Amino acid sequence: MKLEKRKYRHFLEKDYPPPKAESAAFQIVSAPYEDNISYGAGTSKGPAAIIQASQFLEIYGSKDEPANLGIFTRPALKCKGTPGKVLCEISDEIGKVLETSATPVLLGGEHTVSYGMAKALFAKYGKNFSIVHFDSHGDLRPHYYGNKFSHACVMRRIHEDFSSKIIQIATRSYCKEEAEYRKSNHIHALDADSIHEHGLPAKILPANFAKNIYVSFDVDALDPSIMPSTGTPEPGGLLWNETMRILEKISGEARIIAFDIVELAPIKGLHHPDYTAAKLAYKLMQCCKRGHSCS
Repeated sequence: MKLEKRKYRHFLEKDYPPPKAESAAFQIVSAPYEDNISYGAGTSKGPAAIIQASQFLEIYGSKDEPANLGIFTRPALKCKGTPGKVLCEISDEIGKVLETSATPVLLGGEHTVSYGMAKALFAKYGKNFSIVHFDSHGDLRPHYYGNKFSHACVMRRIHEDFSSKIIQIATRSYCKEEAEYRKSNHIHALDADSIHEHGLPAKILPANFAKNIYVSFDVDALDPSIMPSTGTPEPGGLLWNETMRILEKISGEARIIAFDIVELAPIKGLHHPDYTAAKLAYKLMQCCKRGHSCS
């Protein structure tokens, strides 16, 4: 059997046999939820594609590398039923991770799944966490074609329900209503145009942000030249090295307590986007544990 034909369930398991859940530094929750789409489909296949691609990452480093600290992948969630039911399922599963010492990692699925993570974090931390939202879109609509739990509304729901402070990074496609909601609710933004024209500010996070940070990373924050496998690839996004510099700054300014990677929609026969998403997941794990070492 050819190696690439085997289906893997655990992140990095080919070279790093998964530890017991209770001793892992990271626990991955896969939520292959895809209820509504705006353009291209396929996000339900994203979590499995990331786990499969992770088997081919080349990891070399010190004993405190995430791979050596332990990465456990929980069985994928079913994500069947109403949005409310699915989001409670995700929140409950993340809550189980938060009962351990592990850092929760959520792989989606459409961006709606991030509400489940935020709900679980709110139950543990209250308002003592802030959100760094990487995305080409604002996701701040009150509803999208009548659906208030659309992926296009997820940050609006999180902001309204949990009063979380949010900064949006790499945004470059949003409507007037979203821009007005941003302004009236003091939602910070580092839009893609600003990054490309002026570079990165000395500090990424606003002064009033909590020191606990949840990074929610929609892969369409990346430029389609390196991330074509997403439902709405938007030109003018982030490239790899500047993404790593931003994450380096964030991890030096605060503690990343959780993260997600969402909206990967794999394209059959095109491997590099899946690999990029898997490497992004691993780099974020490094940022969680080692601060500036994520570059």
